[in-house]
Amino acid sequence: MRSRTRINWLVMLLVVLGTLFILFPLYMTVTIALKNPEQMAQSVFAIPTTLHWENFARAIDMTNFFQSFRNSAIVTASTVLLTLLSNSMVAYAIARNMEKRKFFKGLYYYFVSAMFIPFPIIMLPIVKLTASLEMTNLVGLILLHTVYGLAFNVFVYVGYIRSIPVALEEAAFVDGATTWGTFWKIIFPLMAPISATVGILTCLSTYNDFLLPLIIISDPEQYTLPLVQYVFQGQFNTEFNLAFASYLLALLPMIIIYLFAQKWIINGVTQGSVK
Repeated sequence: MRSRTRINWLVMLLVVLGTLFILFPLYMTVTIALKNPEQMAQSVFAIPTTLHWENFARAIDMTNFFQSFRNSAIVTASTVLLTLLSNSMVAYAIARNMEKRKFFKGLYYYFVSAMFIPFPIIMLPIVKLTASLEMTNLVGLILLHTVYGLAFNVFVYVGYIRSIPVALEEAAFVDGATTWGTFWKIIFPLMAPISATVGILTCLSTYNDFLLPLIIISDPEQYTLPLVQYVFQGQFNTEFNLAFASYLLALLPMIIIYLFAQKWIINGVTQGSVK
């Protein structure tokens, strides 16, 4: 008998609507970035009749794009690296000792409770503390991003580490391995799927963050890409064409990273699903 494939039209409709919901803002961003103010005044939604590529050149000059991109790249790459190294070790110590010692269980709940503290509450103390410690620079921003991600990362890391059999570590101890060697040679490689997830989320949140650099960075030469978008907003008007061109330029690095890293992203998801 010939099998018939039924089409779930409700699911299909939801997929189409979801696709349009995602693509429409991207369409608006691209078309506005390629228009001039006169074309925008005629119609915001229409496809531009003449492409104004000079908007991108002007946006690069006004935002000092390459300097800002270098700052964002330094902060993002350093934060991801420091987060994966430090947060995984903290989570490993907590996961393997929280059932034995109350201190580590209390430390785990202390980190988890930090996820429920709104950032505006601690914003003013952070400004005063970083200023007194002379950390109003990229180094201070990297350290703060690493610390702020600790609560959520410990939460997801601990859950994953507890699923790894303790017998693997016991066998390593019998063979003469130290705790340090066991973590780096056995546990850390097994954490690759969850580390990929943590790395991706940290990369996106750090690269796109606006509020923390706004209150921390004092030197305009150290501004990140989200901060320099302020240059297009005047007191009486906003240069939307140049602003949207700058948004596309800032978005491009993340798209390129995803295109090159999607193999590892998918591999990490599949490994985590069959663990």
